[in-house]
Amino acid sequence: MQCNRERLLSCTIVLVLAGAASRAGTWSEWTLRYTSAQPDAWAPTLVTHSGDQPPQAAEAAAPAHRFNWRRAWDCAGEDLTDLPDIVINETMEIGSDWDLLFPLLAAGGGSIALHNSGADARMERDIRNNRFLRKTMDEATYLVGGPGFHFAAAGLWYFLAAGNDDAVGQEQAWTMLKALSVNGALTMVLKLARDNRTPNDKPLAWPSGHTSSSFTVAAVLDELYGSEVGIPAYIGAGFVGYRMMESGDHWPSDVLFGAILGYVVGHHVAGKHRLPEVAGFQVVPWSSTDDGRTVTGIGLTRSF
Repeated sequence: MQCNRERLLSCTIVLVLAGAASRAGTWSEWTLRYTSAQPDAWAPTLVTHSGDQPPQAAEAAAPAHRFNWRRAWDCAGEDLTDLPDIVINETMEIGSDWDLLFPLLAAGGGSIALHNSGADARMERDIRNNRFLRKTMDEATYLVGGPGFHFAAAGLWYFLAAGNDDAVGQEQAWTMLKALSVNGALTMVLKLARDNRTPNDKPLAWPSGHTSSSFTVAAVLDELYGSEVGIPAYIGAGFVGYRMMESGDHWPSDVLFGAILGYVVGHHVAGKHRLPEVAGFQVVPWSSTDDGRTVTGIGLTRSF
């Protein structure tokens, strides 16, 4: 299930398996609709109109869509029940994959070197002595860059998508929630294990939760929507990290490791849900039922 906020499918090429060609002449209009029997499974379905009924008549006869509160709550209940196991499994996968573990170990070593050498303190002092964020911007960045805001936004996205029967949107929102949960769990475990003080003498400094959560969001958006959305999201995440240093809420080493942690977690979790691509087109399953016959195949979709 993936979200379609860009109005996907501006151009769609449908490749139908053997037997579909004989039915093509009866289709006067088609659209792709995503359906799901389970929260983590989705497949688009081709909706056709016969030549005897114009598309306008079919649209007029269709009942008005209403938000399905019960479906939204049921889907949320089912998915949230599975979330603890998902967090554990994803964390174990990261820990057992050297390609994912190495950048985390390297960032951890860099954090230790920064802190023990005194570079942390010098950099933090220079940043705080050259502050430029005003109070309103500082507070807004702290709010929008926080894990609480990220979870709330992703939860609202999920709930609205589920209630509107938007299976693609529901899946992408669920992917974001999973990535944020994995990152949040890892961040808190590391904070409790390290338990050092921030420059302004607050507990649980390393790593920066605001930074790791912001980079998780950016990495997931990069996986789901590409660099057009990912690059601005990374810039925003970097700004959040800078704010955490300028305010004295975190050392540079806290921000460094938080950024790498969020990047790794976001790409790992969201990368599993990306559709395969051919020449820039996403490959999606396809099916249609006409006159009692079911035709299946694949579709290639791309946004412009």
